[in-house]
Amino acid sequence: MKKIVVLGAGIAGHTAALILKHKLGRNHQVIVVSPHDKYQWIPSNIWVGIGQMTAKQVSFPLEPVYRKKGIEFHQAKATAIYPEGTAENGSPFVAFEYTSESKTGQTGKVEYDFLINATGPKLNFAATEGLGPKGFTNSVCTYPHAEDSWKNLQISLEKMAKGEKQTFLIGTGHPTATCQGVAFEYALNVAFEISKRKLNEKAEIIWITNENEVGDFGMGGAFIKKGGYVTSTRVFAESILAEYGIRWITKAGVIKVEQGLAHYETLDGERHEQKFDFAMLIPSFAGTGLKAFDGSGEDITAKIFAPSGFMKVDADYTSRPYAEWSSADWPSTYQSPVYPNIFAAGIAFAVPHPISQPRTSKSGLAIFPTAPRTGMPSGVTGKVVALNIIDRIKNNHNESPHKASMARMGAACIISSGYGLRNGMAASMTVFPIVPDYKRFPDWGRDLNYTVGEPGLAGHWVKLLLHYLFIYKAKANPFWFLIPE
Repeated sequence: MKKIVVLGAGIAGHTAALILKHKLGRNHQVIVVSPHDKYQWIPSNIWVGIGQMTAKQVSFPLEPVYRKKGIEFHQAKATAIYPEGTAENGSPFVAFEYTSESKTGQTGKVEYDFLINATGPKLNFAATEGLGPKGFTNSVCTYPHAEDSWKNLQISLEKMAKGEKQTFLIGTGHPTATCQGVAFEYALNVAFEISKRKLNEKAEIIWITNENEVGDFGMGGAFIKKGGYVTSTRVFAESILAEYGIRWITKAGVIKVEQGLAHYETLDGERHEQKFDFAMLIPSFAGTGLKAFDGSGEDITAKIFAPSGFMKVDADYTSRPYAEWSSADWPSTYQSPVYPNIFAAGIAFAVPHPISQPRTSKSGLAIFPTAPRTGMPSGVTGKVVALNIIDRIKNNHNESPHKASMARMGAACIISSGYGLRNGMAASMTVFPIVPDYKRFPDWGRDLNYTVGEPGLAGHWVKLLLHYLFIYKAKANPFWFLIPE
């Protein structure tokens, strides 16, 4: 019997755990270690943040699902990996601290034959002074954050209804933050709620971003087919913002937030301030702080993890100028080059380099988006890692035949606005590949047959459908495995 331990129960980890158990059955043990007792469908936190969905609609308890499937579950935070075991016991294991109320403060460990690091990111609000729910801004990164955002948004809406003007600042809260698409979507939904209440004259909505231009989305922008014409995502995104009356500030790195005031620097080196009444700014991401030790107890964290805290995998991390970066640098099996039985999926793996061109202000501040790995890429990498482990176990070999490089992977993104079968709208976009490949596609970097975008109500219907489909899949309901990532 082989023992597979999965750290994290987000999109990547949960997907991997379910597939592993489904394919391996009772002959092998699957164990999930996650600090949270609930699964959350993060893309729908946007709707929680505008009061159109509740926390119960985007989350559910993990333990009943894992018990039903025969998966062992520990509500705990992994603290350290011992890939060589210890001098007393040579079996690899993970050390953890329980986070459940009944076991708070207790520690434990679990041995493994294969390990999947799917811990996701640490929401690094502390990297920007005053950022986040404990500071002066809101977040939709988790459903509790989104619930609080809705409470605070209602305060501004009530003030507007009484005739008081409000300024909404939405975007990225760190010079190298990722997830521009999430913030962009939230800005549109806030604009929709304001318009629905006919309060537009009392609102100023500002999109602030570390992108060099609107529509970069952390993937260097793209050219898409829209209505039979080729257009840039910049034009696509700017037209949507303009339609909703949203002003934008680009090339901006937020460096400090105070009550009602954001300080930011632009690429020209100038410092600026922006007043706000309500702000939702995405933080930077970092690794969760996992440590690693060898058999003698020596700290080998730097050997396994990048300085960001994310795990090194089968990527080319060689430091080179931007012009020399290649799509071939990107990982395809998400396997540790140091310990072949360790994998990292979803946001937990370290990217070899940004997709967007790095830029530095005149004062030396790096201001550009970090590469996204959320949503569809997380599910796909979780599946690929699981399939490679299954293949190794069943066929008793050390190969990883299943591959999913983001330079060979497409992604679909639906940016909704509003909620309901008749009132919503969405900008639907597919990109292939996520990482541009100018050797294969010299003109555009991507295949325009599969890189398309269209706004409209139909895309909103699709997003609603996907919400219920993926919640159904994550609950491991009958025939869940037929629903693709």
